[in-house]
Amino acid sequence: MTPEQVVLVDDHDQEIGIAEKLSVHRSGQLHRAISVFLFDAAGAMWLQRRAPHKYHTPGLWSNACCTHPRPGEDTADAAMRCVREELGTPSPPLHPAFSFVYRASLDRGLVEHEYDHVFTGLLDVEPNPDPDEVDAVRRISVDALRSELKAHPERFTPWFRIALEPVLRSRLAPR
Repeated sequence: MTPEQVVLVDDHDQEIGIAEKLSVHRSGQLHRAISVFLFDAAGAMWLQRRAPHKYHTPGLWSNACCTHPRPGEDTADAAMRCVREELGTPSPPLHPAFSFVYRASLDRGLVEHEYDHVFTGLLDVEPNPDPDEVDAVRRISVDALRSELKAHPERFTPWFRIALEPVLRSRLAPR
């Protein structure tokens, strides 16, 4: 199987190359990423716990799903693909919310340095997650999530901790 490729970008999200995903996470090169935050109609957020065999941040809670756009793939298309592949549901309409750049040292000596495109949407069907990607899913109220995150930030992925409040402030996030 061919190693997965990611799109390398500069600080303005302009493509500067393509590289193998694991090597990029070893070297800390800036690359394009997608984070999808999904809510139900009542405003509860869908979370996923990353599968225990993932090569970084296994077993941590995070947003509904995340991925890297493939070379030549539009970010919105990558976001919809990620919902289908990871959560096993048709993708609901997704809305671009914002983008941000972050750098975080991860477990196993890896570095996450991403230009992350954040999308939001409503999901009112029960996911059927891919066990290669997702260990568990759950819905949680925003208030309960904030309390849990404050008490146990180490249980959540670094990008989730950074993006959560901007997502909640976003006009696109349900209230």
